[in-house]
Amino acid sequence: MEFRMLGPLEAWHEGALVPLGDQQQRFVLVVLLLHANKPVPVERLTEIVWGDNPKRRRLVHGYISKLRIAFRIADDVSIDRTPTGYLLRLSEDQMDTARFEQLRADAVRERDQHRAIELLRSAVDLWRGRFLEDIDIDRVGGTEVMSLDDSYLDAVGDLAELELAVGDHRSARDRLRRVVRADPARYRHAGLLMRALLASGDRVEAIRVFQVTRAALAELDMEPGAVLRNLLARAEHGDPASSLPFRPGGFTGRVQEIDMIAAAADAGRRAVWVSGAPGVGKTGLATEAAHRLRDRFPDGQFLVRLNGFTPNVPATSVGDALTQLLPELGMPAEQIPASDGQRIALYRRLLYGTRRVFVLDNAASPEQVRPLLPEAPGCLAIVTSRRVGEPDTGEHIRLAPLSPDEAIELFRELAGPDRVRGKSAEVAAVVKRCGYLPMPVRVAAALFRRHDRWPLDHLLRLLEESGPWHADTDDVAGAAAVRVSYLQLDESQRIMFRLFGHLPGPDLDVAGAAALVGCDVAEARRLLDDLHEVCLLEEVAPERYQMLDPLKEFAAAEPSPTTLTERADALLRLLNFYLVSLSGAVGVAYPFDRAQLPTPNCSCPVSLTFANADAALAWIGTERDNLVAAIRHAAAHGLPEHAWRLAVLIWRYFNTTSQLEDWIETMERAREIVFADQGNEYGQAHILLRLATAHNRLGRLTEARDLAEQALPRWTRLGDVRGEAATLCAIAIPTTQMGRHDEAIAHFTAALRKYEQCGDLRGQAHALSMLGYLNELRGNLDEALRQHLAAVPMLREIDHVQGVAHALNNLGSVQHQMGLLDDALASHREAWELAEEVGDECVVAYALNNIGNVHRSLGQFAEAVDHQERARAVAATMSDADLRTRLHRDRGATAQAMGNHAEALRAYQSALGLATSTGNRAHEARAHRSVARTLHAMGRHADAAPHWRAAEDQFAALDLPEAGEVRAERVSLTCACR
Repeated sequence: MEFRMLGPLEAWHEGALVPLGDQQQRFVLVVLLLHANKPVPVERLTEIVWGDNPKRRRLVHGYISKLRIAFRIADDVSIDRTPTGYLLRLSEDQMDTARFEQLRADAVRERDQHRAIELLRSAVDLWRGRFLEDIDIDRVGGTEVMSLDDSYLDAVGDLAELELAVGDHRSARDRLRRVVRADPARYRHAGLLMRALLASGDRVEAIRVFQVTRAALAELDMEPGAVLRNLLARAEHGDPASSLPFRPGGFTGRVQEIDMIAAAADAGRRAVWVSGAPGVGKTGLATEAAHRLRDRFPDGQFLVRLNGFTPNVPATSVGDALTQLLPELGMPAEQIPASDGQRIALYRRLLYGTRRVFVLDNAASPEQVRPLLPEAPGCLAIVTSRRVGEPDTGEHIRLAPLSPDEAIELFRELAGPDRVRGKSAEVAAVVKRCGYLPMPVRVAAALFRRHDRWPLDHLLRLLEESGPWHADTDDVAGAAAVRVSYLQLDESQRIMFRLFGHLPGPDLDVAGAAALVGCDVAEARRLLDDLHEVCLLEEVAPERYQMLDPLKEFAAAEPSPTTLTERADALLRLLNFYLVSLSGAVGVAYPFDRAQLPTPNCSCPVSLTFANADAALAWIGTERDNLVAAIRHAAAHGLPEHAWRLAVLIWRYFNTTSQLEDWIETMERAREIVFADQGNEYGQAHILLRLATAHNRLGRLTEARDLAEQALPRWTRLGDVRGEAATLCAIAIPTTQMGRHDEAIAHFTAALRKYEQCGDLRGQAHALSMLGYLNELRGNLDEALRQHLAAVPMLREIDHVQGVAHALNNLGSVQHQMGLLDDALASHREAWELAEEVGDECVVAYALNNIGNVHRSLGQFAEAVDHQERARAVAATMSDADLRTRLHRDRGATAQAMGNHAEALRAYQSALGLATSTGNRAHEARAHRSVARTLHAMGRHADAAPHWRAAEDQFAALDLPEAGEVRAERVSLTCACR
């Protein structure tokens, strides 16, 4: 007999439904089933079924008798009377509940995914509805009865995970739809359904699921977390990114190693560490494995070059690696946090709930890799390195040379099977001379394929005659093929090959290569294509090339046969190319900066020009690592002009994308060499000014002011009026935030006069807008309004869209305070639209927050909350201290207006902590006042008192009108706050 409780209560025998009597009798049976093979006292049965009516005790025997009669048709079940009660005897597999739990347990232990899916499907198929759907649980045990409904949902989720892993997204989708439709707040199942829909190509429906789940969570005062937000981003933006290079052609062997990586992925490991000698094929193996595992990691496959052993290129820092990865994971560059700690935290949040594979290529050490290893279940890193990893960095695979048979197969595949047919002995000798290493075998095969008239024994003779590596290595056999291939190059090809060995950056495009060699672009394209044909270069993107590290070592060690200065001359040409091209790109991308930027002190015949801002920004982003490497190279090799000019020119890109700490680190390299030359005041002034602005953005007010004050006398001695004006503003901004408003006004006023002197409308508008902000602080609203209204048309005249957005935000703030709410809303909305247009996320966040403030004043709290939450989402990863403080404070004001004092207090305390840590005294005073008001409203008067005092004292010290307002407010109180 079979008993079913996963749905309505049923009993079956030999395919027929067994009658179970009336409801009371069914209650008795359920109690016995829930305690199967354990005696249940009559008193307990009576209490469970009839509650406080012990007179019903005599009815228990009658119901037991009826059940015994119903079960006579089966010999595998009985109800026995024991000294301690009635006992239902049956085997566990006669109950669907026990079979369900056993199938789940078997699936957990099963290593074969397909078999585990079969087991879970069998478990899930046992369910016909809710657990004991037709039974009043309160009548048979109440809270003592453990419902299995949650276990069913867990099983559905586990099954979906496995089905998605093996590509059966349709089965997962159809089953999950029923669950999510019944309960949209089921967070895990909603995420799995979105994954299944995305795998089916149904992005629109995935977005609908997110919207329904978000609404359901909102009713519980919850928000969608990182998993759902990541899936929403994928639904909105399309297919996941992949930065894997093309699969290495003719990949051969390594079956055991591929299986080990696949097994690690199946087992949920977070990393595999592949080590081995140069040229042994570590990168090729990792890339091939990542391509083969693509279906198991549908959310993206990524390559990060860590340059651990790349000649002339410093190992990639964690910050730089994440700067590359985060945009590929869907994070806009301008929202990337400044600090490494914030980037690591963001990286890990973005991975949570996804399935992604990362190739972390050429690691210098475990320390370099640890922050990049995924912690989220379902993600995998394949690390390659010449060094051995450590126990916490993943399962280790030591890559040996190919077996002779594998090396022969690889050579045959690449050289052409027909051409080497019947030449087994010669092929074996060739691959042996290559040390059975994939890289030299590829080079030898490419050389042989190119020279279609060579007999195989000619190639073998050249290999045997070749000399050893010039690089520091004992791998003489592996170098033979490279040396033979190098000797077959003509002189211009050899020059290009040698110079690639000295590149300061990771790669080079065709125009950069032309500058490096000193030829035109067409000739450079031909040379690069020749080297690529014989496998001495890799094309990593259209017309962009890099050289494998072992080849780079070889190339760097080859002396020039013509001139001792070949390398230095070439690298100077390359630096000129970067400097002139960067100057042009910045001028197009940020036209409002042109007047303040240094001009190149050199020329380059192959430098690039840019048709529009998008093209210019794309080039800067692509060349970022090369430009940083060029700055470092110039600083390390006595080229101060290149170092500081490149660093200053790229400043705006780093500032706009909030990569401030990265830029400061780069600029400090240039600063060292420029300040070693006391006569270079022009370079020093530029560096100090930009460093001051960066430190101010990070909330380091004292450092920012000190740096700007060091820059000012240099601009004065140079007679550069525009530089003086910009530096006066750079002094005034942290001075404002430090609460020294009279000094700040004096500096901004002096800057305004100097901007007027040189006819700089952008500068005039900036100074006017900042003076308007200070007048707003002091309560001089009419003057503030006049200054902002004067600034906006100046910026419109020069078409400085970003500046107009800034100025409109400031204007809207004054209009708001003056009660001109419709005007304020219009100003902030236009600021938001313009900021969106130019991609300035910082101004977008300010504008959204300000729109929320106006809605709060209009009593439209839902709109206020919506806009401020959107502002918080935009600013979540930014390091702008002023913005973050305002967002906390204004969100607190909205919560307080809605009567949510606890939430308001949390937000105000966050604002106070930020303001105190950065030294922004005006923000600190306002935060103290807001905390005091909230504590007072909560009846916590003793706690509020010190905040009232701090607010009054700080406003008074700043000579702000709020001091009197706070004093009057306290006087009016009759509680302990006073």
